[in-house]
Amino acid sequence: MSSQLTAIPARHGIATPLRAGQTIKIINTYGTQVVDTWAFTLSSFPPSSSTPPSEIATQMSMQHTRASLNRIIPKVGDGLYDNKRRKLLEIVEDTTEGVHDTLIAACDDARYRELGGGEGHRNCADNLVEGLGALGIKAPQFTPSPLNLFMNIPVHDDHTTLSFEAPTSKEGEYICLKAEMDLMIAFSACPQDILKINFGKPVDAHFQILLGANE
Repeated sequence: MSSQLTAIPARHGIATPLRAGQTIKIINTYGTQVVDTWAFTLSSFPPSSSTPPSEIATQMSMQHTRASLNRIIPKVGDGLYDNKRRKLLEIVEDTTEGVHDTLIAACDDARYRELGGGEGHRNCADNLVEGLGALGIKAPQFTPSPLNLFMNIPVHDDHTTLSFEAPTSKEGEYICLKAEMDLMIAFSACPQDILKINFGKPVDAHFQILLGANE
């Protein structure tokens, strides 16, 4: 069984609760869209905006994940860890070539000014605020580095330089993450339209929560 397909609108952010044991399927619907992904544990679950409101307790951490895995790109069977080194999620399926990114920070207004995109460009940092805010959750003061699904950032043979390249994923390919504990997961359909990472044209992606037999 599975829930209905939910859009991650192009250039926007969205978040959803995920129960321990549930699996979420993130679909690169058109094959060209990077999806910045965050996960958080909360002070109370399910999330509530009542008094006291649910607050973020821990966050998925790419630096802790890299240290735990001894690799820069996680693969099927690998865990994704929080800043207390607890396993939040596990990659249980990936129909892509496995090209994702854990190195690059979420784009923000300063990044677009740096790239010549001007003021007020939509960005993943603001999209995280948008997605969590819609569920009454205040985003962290400092945006955590996301797991950039479908993002192609090759490290070159000199072992020191990297580049921003177009995704290698294809239309309809997906990755599935299983929750190890109750958490909030957030996504941004990256608005980047200056570099090659979305082929210069952000589009929708989708997710679907895969439900157990008794749900």
